[in-house]
Amino acid sequence: MISTWSEWKMYPRAGRGENIEAPITPGIYEVRYAATGALHSFGAVDNVAQALSQLPYSSKSWFGRRGPVAVPELEYRTCATSTKADAKAAAERMIGRRETYMSGAA
Repeated sequence: MISTWSEWKMYPRAGRGENIEAPITPGIYEVRYAATGALHSFGAVDNVAQALSQLPYSSKSWFGRRGPVAVPELEYRTCATSTKADAKAAAERMIGRRETYMSGAA
């Protein structure tokens, strides 16, 4: 069973005390850059909240002397499912639709 997508929410930044609002169940997540709408990450997982909390999202520079790197504003949305298998099937359908759209738009 697949639910509907949540509304887009701003991805919390470290140090602001904000929390991720996502199901702790299997499902799909999508993260995009707020300014452009370009895809940052997408996945079908066992625990949506945990997956979103572990995304590679850092505000530190590889070189300590250069100071912090500008962190892009991100948005995320989620879709809960009954099982991870349902999440994977839904994600594959979405990827297939995107590929079909992109091949027709090219």
